[in-house]
Amino acid sequence: MSILDQQPALIRTTDQPTAVVRERVPMANLREFFGRAFGAVMAAAQAQNTSPTGPPFAMYHGMPTDTVEVEAGFPVSPDFSAAGEVISGLLPASDAIEAVHKGPYDTLERTYSLILERMSAEGMTPSQTMWEFYLSDPVQEPDPAKWQTRVVWPII
Repeated sequence: MSILDQQPALIRTTDQPTAVVRERVPMANLREFFGRAFGAVMAAAQAQNTSPTGPPFAMYHGMPTDTVEVEAGFPVSPDFSAAGEVISGLLPASDAIEAVHKGPYDTLERTYSLILERMSAEGMTPSQTMWEFYLSDPVQEPDPAKWQTRVVWPII
């Protein structure tokens, strides 16, 4: 089974306002952080009578080591206001390489490697930030082999 629906592709993203919780998180605690962050952002959005405008995502700042600087939340409308630990953010407009990963989260490294191979082959320089949109809800789709994650890695 292929981990990608298609080969990594060059895309142009547009600015996308977000509502996020941002922290430095041990890699072993990412799942707990995501659950807490996504819940906090949903509560803040509901309190403002608004809804996310896209799927949940995580934006990574720098290459993960034992810990990673990460923000997790949802795309929102531009009129969203920060509330408590939930802050306003932005997925910036950029040229990027994108791939849709199929399978469990612990195999995402293979998709990142394929994206880096494409960048290297074309002489592109990867940004220090990258993000993942979680297109599958593990509660509604319990089979990790069917999960889909859209990976977007800007180039500089």
